[in-house]
Amino acid sequence: MVPDLNQSSPEPLCEGMDLMLDESLLGIENAIDENIILDGAENSATDSKASAPAKFSNHFVGYMDMYADAAKAIAYLDAHQGWFCRCAHPLKVKAISSNAYALGIGHVGALGYKVDPRIGLDLLPQKEGVYRIRSIPLPDQEPQVYDVDFQAVMILKEQPADENGTVMTSVEWQLDLTVSIQLPRFVQVFSQHVLQKTGDTVLAHVVKSISQTLTAKVQADFHKTIGAIVPKKRRKS
Repeated sequence: MVPDLNQSSPEPLCEGMDLMLDESLLGIENAIDENIILDGAENSATDSKASAPAKFSNHFVGYMDMYADAAKAIAYLDAHQGWFCRCAHPLKVKAISSNAYALGIGHVGALGYKVDPRIGLDLLPQKEGVYRIRSIPLPDQEPQVYDVDFQAVMILKEQPADENGTVMTSVEWQLDLTVSIQLPRFVQVFSQHVLQKTGDTVLAHVVKSISQTLTAKVQADFHKTIGAIVPKKRRKS
């Protein structure tokens, strides 16, 4: 019997994250001095020549074990109106349709510049155990200095029962994320190499941090919801 997974707790009000990376972590702390930054900031408003948006990308692969058969895993994931808001904390989440959500990431940036991005995600209905998530425009959002292309696929595969009769469904998900952003002039004084390295590093940090947190929370929430006992992993001797 597949349990009723449509029960939902009150929607959490999440405060978001603050993912400002220290330049010392990126190895670029001596790339520019404060006077240049201030001069660029003062003149950015009068700079009529807007450069092309900078583009950063990241490919991420994650895995998750769900200790149940595929039917129970699919029933749980299909009822995303319950688990998505519970597990997305500390991100700000708001449902904008039956299958789509507005997601607030929190402050993200480096080099003295940050944005507070919001993106729309459409959770497409699964087909034969394959889920897809894509970015969509937010209906209430004015044009921003950034654009996000989020394309994810999640594949479920039920594994044969082990010697103890335990059934597990393995989950692999892949994310291709591209962010285009119009950088202010005071940031453009950095070399292209520094900008690209910094942007890619920040994006990879954000994706890894959110993905690992969300995976752990979804896994725990699923097992709690169905009352599954997760076997402890044996330590290698």
